[in-house]
Amino acid sequence: MRRIAGLVFILLLGYTALAQSIHGRDGTSLPAPPAVEPNPVIDNYFGTKITDNYRWLEDAKSTETRSFIDEQNAYTTRYLKQNHLRNQVQDDLDPLEHTSRWSIPIQRAGNYYFMKRLAGEEQASIYMRHGWTGASNAQHGAISPPKDERLVDPAAFSRDPNTSVRLADVSRDGMFLAYQVRQGGADEATVRIYGLAKKKPLEDELPAGIYYSIVFTPDGKGIYYARNDRKGTLLYLHIIGMRTAADKLIFGREFHGELLGPIDLFRAEITDDAHYLVISIERGVPAKRVDICFRDLTKPGSPFEVLVWGLDSRFATIYARGAWYIRTDYNSPNGRILRADPGIMPEAWKSIVPEGKDVIETFSIVGSKIYVKRLRDVKSETSVYTLDGKSAGAIDYEGIGSASGVSGRPSDRYGFFSFESYIQPPTIYRIDTTTGKRELFAEPKTPFDTAQYELKQVFFKSNDGTQIPMFIAGKKGLPQDGSARLLMTGYGGFNLSETPTWNPAWAWWIQQGGYFAVPNMRGGGEYGESWHEQGMFEKKQNVFDDWFAAARYLIDQKYTSPQHFAITGRSNGGLLMGASIAQHPELFSAVWCGYPLLDMLRYQKFEQGPHWTTEYGSAENEKQFPYLYKYSPYQNVKPRADYPAVMFFTGDSDTRVDPLHARKMTALLQSVSTSGRPVLLHYSLAGGHSAGVSVEQQIQDDADQLAFLWTETGTPAKTKTNRDSAK
Repeated sequence: MRRIAGLVFILLLGYTALAQSIHGRDGTSLPAPPAVEPNPVIDNYFGTKITDNYRWLEDAKSTETRSFIDEQNAYTTRYLKQNHLRNQVQDDLDPLEHTSRWSIPIQRAGNYYFMKRLAGEEQASIYMRHGWTGASNAQHGAISPPKDERLVDPAAFSRDPNTSVRLADVSRDGMFLAYQVRQGGADEATVRIYGLAKKKPLEDELPAGIYYSIVFTPDGKGIYYARNDRKGTLLYLHIIGMRTAADKLIFGREFHGELLGPIDLFRAEITDDAHYLVISIERGVPAKRVDICFRDLTKPGSPFEVLVWGLDSRFATIYARGAWYIRTDYNSPNGRILRADPGIMPEAWKSIVPEGKDVIETFSIVGSKIYVKRLRDVKSETSVYTLDGKSAGAIDYEGIGSASGVSGRPSDRYGFFSFESYIQPPTIYRIDTTTGKRELFAEPKTPFDTAQYELKQVFFKSNDGTQIPMFIAGKKGLPQDGSARLLMTGYGGFNLSETPTWNPAWAWWIQQGGYFAVPNMRGGGEYGESWHEQGMFEKKQNVFDDWFAAARYLIDQKYTSPQHFAITGRSNGGLLMGASIAQHPELFSAVWCGYPLLDMLRYQKFEQGPHWTTEYGSAENEKQFPYLYKYSPYQNVKPRADYPAVMFFTGDSDTRVDPLHARKMTALLQSVSTSGRPVLLHYSLAGGHSAGVSVEQQIQDDADQLAFLWTETGTPAKTKTNRDSAK
């Protein structure tokens, strides 16, 4: 039946691609893509009947789907082997990717614990530095380089280079260290404990799962961990040395008269003074509401109390010097910081840092100072305040870029922060909260001369007149005559702000003489919750309109032209790529669509999709179905001849966005495109949504992406027309 249905579908469509050949912009030629037979399934959404020809590709384990993946991978491999640029891209990326990298350290018992990956290594290890310098004074008064002790090396216990570790927490007495072990890019990880006295792992191991927090008890004898499953999140206490079967449930599925559901995620932390266990409950992703409760750990068996509950706003708290400090957007879309009193409403809380015109991204309390990081037109600014809210200066940054929050605890004198941009690799500093002096902790030696490049910000109008900012990076003096290749990426969702961050792949692009651009569309958090709300639910089309307006601006200002225009995005950014393919393919020449959401009528049925109904809505809701149907890329692809070259990128290890989206969209687009441009599926068996693959695997993946995008934005090669090819 599938074969007959496929033939009928092809005849009805008047499809002739089977007789066509596919041409890359470098002159390479491919046969038509592997034949994929449709098997129509008809759904009825509130009286609207919709046909899905590739529903069978949703079953990842079926023999037919595995054959589809194998054939598509072979087809993509054939394209990449013909690509004349790929080997050079790989060679160029090697020194950019294989540089030493560090994480911001955790301070415990006078020592520093952090992640570090040395140049030439495939994965980062967990290190400890004894004190700030890590070494005593050398002879003649000279200071020797810091001596860092490697504690946990994934290569020591796994031959798989895609096995990674991540530092989770260190006990207050410096006796134990908790870390996660992840395979490839999966979200799930196991949790292990390392004994710092004997310098070896303990037998304790928590099973694979999605852990939202892992924190040691104040006495260091156990860990609290919040683990998520299909039914929701649960908080447990594990006592070191005991079997996991004996772990005690601390916080369950019901509290304060409410049942906590599958989309209610929570994390736990211990206050700096070890007085309280604090639980923050995030309702949905992104959270439209955050509730906070706490337990007094100095009174064994005491119940949880409420700090804030039941308000449709977001709250984040730090307990310092006997007081609760809270950042919130409650009645303040750009955020403010209050001193809270349990048991009374936020209207009665004391204002410490009032709301301003710039959105507050994060805050921390280190030493006796409050560090407030804001975004001023998407550029990081950090102001310093006393605990009473008096101004105490600012942290100065050089140029446009992204700063992390200042990391540390109220009892620490020193904090740490990092700074980076599209043309500046990340650098980590230690700051003295008493004097404001900062010192260098770690700086990678990356073969990239920042002085040769420039990063600027422009503003343009979307189609409804909204002013949208955009970052543009490139070589100094690069002409604006429409001839340059340009790579644009974006996200536009989940209240996430797209600030300038370092990425070796983007650095390679601008090293070659291309422009790189990032517009800050609505749906993100760049201008507070109101900016986010303008790109949610039925207003999601605003995000796409902002994106298309950015493309037209770049073309009108002659940064590039459609035939040299490449776009890339992943996850929610992959949805953006899908909308670009379906709505305005004529604007772009090449699209890389990674780990994407594309079938917006069914996304909520798979993997972590239910969590995102607080951002998109659900087609199972009669009021939300119409707008999802109107923009869902998979349902809006139509036969046409101007589709750009497309590479869909996903893999079995993506346990966040189901790879079915990319599988189905590949089959559909291959069946309707008559442009003669390649439509490829790059299906990895190791990579996934989360970070964790080896450096070599990352280089391979980036080389595939960049070689494809650079090649397919070059001057079109002279080839036979589709009509001639079909003869």
